[in-house]
Amino acid sequence: MPPARVLTVDDLVARARALADAGSRHLLGIAGAPGAGKSTLAEQVVAAVGPTARLVPMDGFHLAQAELERLGRTDRKGAADTFDANGYVSLLRRLRRLEPTSVWAPTFRRDLEEPVAGAIEVPPEVRLVVTEGNYLLVPDFPWEEIRSLLHEAWFLDLDVELRLRRLTARHEAYGRSPEDARRWARGSDEANAALVTATADRADLVVRLAEPPPA
Repeated sequence: MPPARVLTVDDLVARARALADAGSRHLLGIAGAPGAGKSTLAEQVVAAVGPTARLVPMDGFHLAQAELERLGRTDRKGAADTFDANGYVSLLRRLRRLEPTSVWAPTFRRDLEEPVAGAIEVPPEVRLVVTEGNYLLVPDFPWEEIRSLLHEAWFLDLDVELRLRRLTARHEAYGRSPEDARRWARGSDEANAALVTATADRADLVVRLAEPPPA
């Protein structure tokens, strides 16, 4: 992985504001391994930029639980083939071309463990769309087009042991036993992390936060 720059959230907000002020709509992607803090950073950036920014996470394209069961993939939920990657790419295309009416994006409800369609409105006046997820920089079909749709891409890095502790705590918070949480974090999640970390060199910026956000 390329060397990471140590920056503050304020540094990154300034960079995002420059994109928002650059004229037409811009798409900013934040990639990173599971538990790196992508969601928290994306939320902080969007909140700081204000009403002209929207957060559209990749997680809204999780396959429904019933489909994961049908496909036999429930024990790998979060892997690349447990998402509707084509749907996500199609949405990014629509967001990039700035349609004259609102575009509606899905979200993922962790309390339900299900995606929910039509939950995020992106009206035409939005000038910065921030999207975050594990697989934004993967060079394989059908993910490969995403990089060309992003005006800028960041890769968020975090110390491995800290990231694993955060992942384990997250799984416990959503109802897994401590043993199952550790198994999931160091098993399926870590397999996904290896794939994701190998894509860091496709980012415009590899960053470690001077003060990592809470889990």
